[in-house]
Amino acid sequence: MAKRTGPRIIAGELRGSRLKSPQGNITRPITDRVKENLFNIIGADIINARFLDLFAGTGSVGIEAYSRGASFVHFIEKNQVPYNILEQNLELIKERSAYQVSKIEAFKFISSFKGPRFDYIFIAPPQYKGMWKISLELIDSSKSILEKDAIVIIQIDPTEYEKIALENLVESDRRRYGSTLLLFFQPPII
Repeated sequence: MAKRTGPRIIAGELRGSRLKSPQGNITRPITDRVKENLFNIIGADIINARFLDLFAGTGSVGIEAYSRGASFVHFIEKNQVPYNILEQNLELIKERSAYQVSKIEAFKFISSFKGPRFDYIFIAPPQYKGMWKISLELIDSSKSILEKDAIVIIQIDPTEYEKIALENLVESDRRRYGSTLLLFFQPPII
């Protein structure tokens, strides 16, 4: 049986680094193809951005954001096994002030957030539980978590998608890569 390899960092300062990942399906890893396309869409705007990785799992997306130039990444993960692996993966980032990791439920974090706003929020929750909708609704109603030109990115299975009513965010893009759907939301351009 072939040894399972963890996800890798595709570009930037940490390019080629392999990340540890848990056995089984406790997390929903993003494929290299989807991750590469995601960061091609974001492009150079990631440089000096503040990035929030909700439901961070092992940190693959947030560490990629840092590697490509994000100035700060906050990782949110409440489950112990992926949290432990996330902490090990964060040893790749030598600049300790460039990230923060919190072991807290994502909804509680959003609801109680007070701090510098984020330019990007990435949401990839456990599948088929509607957690992406709850997260997006909480972010939509928050007055203090997003910069005025921020982008919220959601990774779900296409079968999970449903239209939801939002007051402060609009869907600005949608990309499908096989069994992965990326949704992009941002404040309306005035």
